[in-house]
Amino acid sequence: MRTVVLIFIVLILASLGSALYYLVKDKGASTRTAKALTWRVAFSMTLFALLMLSYHFGFISNKL
Repeated sequence: MRTVVLIFIVLILASLGSALYYLVKDKGASTRTAKALTWRVAFSMTLFALLMLSYHFGFISNKL
C-alpha cells in the first residue's frame, strides 16, 4: 500500500511540475496548463478515495 501511495504522490508532483512548465513556456496561450492541473486533481481524488476504501476494508488501520 505504501508504494501505491508513493507512486500517486510522484504522479501528483510530476503533474504539478508539468503545469508550471507549461504555464511559463506557453504564457497562457494553450490549454496544456489546465489539462495538467486537471490530471493533478484527478490523481489527488483517486488517492483520497483509495485511502478511504483501504481504511474501510481494513488494509490500513489507525494504530500508531
